[in-house]
Amino acid sequence: MPDLSAPRAQDNPEDTAVYDARDLIVNGQKANIVLDGQTYTLRITRAGKLILTK
Repeated sequence: MPDLSAPRAQDNPEDTAVYDARDLIVNGQKANIVLDGQTYTLRITRAGKLILTK
């Protein structure tokens, strides 16, 4: 599993954390993201688009 505690350093003038979606989606299908007890699902479509659903 990738180390999500340290995002890769990239040129980012706003000092915002940057993650590659493919690093979050381990098996190439989907990743669950939890915020305030709510679980969201992040998926990459066949067309290479991201979908975030609750």
